Amino acid sequence: MNKRHLMKALTALAVTSGITSTAFAQEVTLRLHQFLPPQATIPSKVITPWIKKVEEESKGRIKIQMYSAMQLGGTPPQLFDQARDGIADITWTVLGYTPGRFVKSEVIELPFMTGLSSEASSQAFWEYVNQYSADEFKDVKLLAVHTHGPGLFHTKAPITGLDSLKGMKIRGGSRIVNNMLTKLGATPVGMPVPAVTEALSKGVLDGTTLPWEVTPAVKVSEMVKNHTSFTGKHGLYVTGFAFQMNKAAYNKLPDDLKKVIDNNSGLSLSADFGRGMDAGDKSAIAIAQKLGNSIVQLDAAETERWRQASLAVESDWVNEVKAKGVDGANLVKQMHTLMDKYTK
Repeated sequence: MNKRHLMKALTALAVTSGITSTAFAQEVTLRLHQFLPPQATIPSKVITPWIKKVEEESKGRIKIQMYSAMQLGGTPPQLFDQARDGIADITWTVLGYTPGRFVKSEVIELPFMTGLSSEASSQAFWEYVNQYSADEFKDVKLLAVHTHGPGLFHTKAPITGLDSLKGMKIRGGSRIVNNMLTKLGATPVGMPVPAVTEALSKGVLDGTTLPWEVTPAVKVSEMVKNHTSFTGKHGLYVTGFAFQMNKAAYNKLPDDLKKVIDNNSGLSLSADFGRGMDAGDKSAIAIAQKLGNSIVQLDAAETERWRQASLAVESDWVNEVKAKGVDGANLVKQMHTLMDKYTK
């Protein structure tokens, strides 16, 4: 009897061990790398809730560790390649950090292209990428793309019209924005966002272009007292962002865990990023209002002057990408169509 009981116990242990090994093999820890502090809008309001949702829907079999502010090393322009190469499993980055790489996706950055809602712009951008520039993301598993809210001017001296911008030293966030600033009569100054505070305090800058959302992090509303936006259904400019996963890391997942990732990516996740940006804009505007700053919206006629002056930026871009075999004029048309589809 003792021998039979021992054999049963050993058999049960072997079965249990097999189940445990199988379960363990299906558990995965993913490393997520991004460039901002964890308390910034997107990491805290979008990425952290996304991590929690993925972990819960996987019943704890997917664990995601977020590394903020470039803790895994490298620089922000390297984040896309870190996901591609498996240095990190998931990354969030700005497409404009690598100028000329995402040629067709760059259309989103053209002046007065997008609406006033980041949620709507982000949804339009996701659909656009899938239809017209998916090849630019073929080396990764693309989870979402999005924009920030409308970029605007934050300046020491007030901007009352196009003429008052002339000669101002203004920080631009991308090569297209810098070209736009030149066409509008300003002197563009390229620098990363964290450098803006010191540059404003030392007089290196007269102002900066930024969306509202990022202004609290760099104390812009404390450094300048004037904020200038535009009338109409389009904002001055936006920047494109991407949230991507290493292909091998995704492909190694069992089908049910792939489904968890798939269910938490795409159009809905792009909209979540956009909503996070929109909420950040509202909070930042409230800070500037509390400080008593001047928040000016240029009227329709003046806005049209700016739009006409910036049309040359679009022409420059169309000619640039034509030399690379890309029909930029058609892409501009398609992006406008999709923007109208999602803009209410």
